[in-house]
Amino acid sequence: MLETLIYTFLLSISPFGEARTGIPYAILNNVHILWAFLIGTVANILIFPVFVWLIDTFSKAFWPNRSYKKGVVFFSRRARKLAGANVEKHGFWGLMVFVMVPLPGTGAYMGTIAAILFKIERKRAFLAITLGVIASSAFMAGASYLGLLGLEKL
Repeated sequence: MLETLIYTFLLSISPFGEARTGIPYAILNNVHILWAFLIGTVANILIFPVFVWLIDTFSKAFWPNRSYKKGVVFFSRRARKLAGANVEKHGFWGLMVFVMVPLPGTGAYMGTIAAILFKIERKRAFLAITLGVIASSAFMAGASYLGLLGLEKL
């Protein structure tokens, strides 16, 4: 069980699905729904402070590097395109909804980039992303649990 919880944490903090993959993984491997929700949500919430720190640190050190600049511009344009209208118009609430919607290309990573791009105060951005992650994780936990119940009935 510990191995499954570690995988859940790692899947939930990775940019390849975040808690949207970690929570279903845990539930499908017979982890109680509350543990799956808790581990997946905490890992996904940790993305914001870690990612902001990484962006700040690497931008100072690697900004003169052309490849780094191209990568930053690519992800900035993608975040602006995906989150632009909602976050720019609605600010805090737009960022929260953007992170909350469980679709590819949304989530804590793109939400963090969008918060930096649209200059949302860090404390408010952290709160918006946290609320979005909690709502998204609750949806994924509920959907995964109900899906597992459906599979067991077959």
